[in-house]
Order: sequence, then structure tokens, then C-alpha cells
Amino acid sequence: MIFYPDIYLNNLKEITIELLKKNNIKGLLLDVDNTLIDFDLKILEGSKKWCEDLKNEDIKLCILSNTNKIEKVKKVAENLDLPYINFAKKPFKKGFKKAIDLLKLDAKNIATVGDQIMTDVLRRK
Repeated sequence: MIFYPDIYLNNLKEITIELLKKNNIKGLLLDVDNTLIDFDLKILEGSKKWCEDLKNEDIKLCILSNTNKIEKVKKVAENLDLPYINFAKKPFKKGFKKAIDLLKLDAKNIATVGDQIMTDVLRRK
């Protein structure tokens, strides 16, 4: 079994509406650490507008984080106006299934965005 992401990008703002539509993606599961926030816990510059732009195009977003620090995830989620699931225990299926149910989309139309291949973006081909 080989594990690998489909696309490598420098940051989440490189994910465009065009890229999502081309790949029939209607929802994104977003990691927090080193994806939505940096090491200093600052939200990535421009991510609020990025989220708003995607939501305006009917792309559903959900934060899916392994952290057990609920206040950190909640603060980011409130700032970006996104639903969230913390302590998701990625890469196990339970957190992903919960997020898929929350978005009410078919799993084949959802992509995962993160910085750690073995937890955030693990995919079996």
C-alpha cells in the first residue's frame, strides 16, 4: 500500500475555486497547526478572505484537528466562522466520518488539507 497526497502546495491560499471545481471538490477538511495558524498561533494572513471566498462559491469547510486544546481550535473556528472537530485522532476514520457527516457531502467530493502526510492527508490508493 502506498500513501501519498494528490497535490502538494505551499499554503492553503493556493487552493483556488478553479482547482476545486476541476477536481469536483465541494468540501475541505482543514487542519489547524501549520495550516490555518503558524507556530506563534497567528492565523495565516488572508485566510479569512480565502474562507469567505470559498464559502461564497458553496464550498463547505470544516476544521478537523488532532489537538486536545479546544480553546485554540475554537478561537480559530470562531475567527474564520467555521465548524470544527477537535481531538479527531487522525488518521483514524472516526474523526473523518464525523466531519463528512457534518458537511453532508459524499466523501469523494471532500479533500483534506494539512501539513503532516501521515495524519492530515493520509490517503490510500
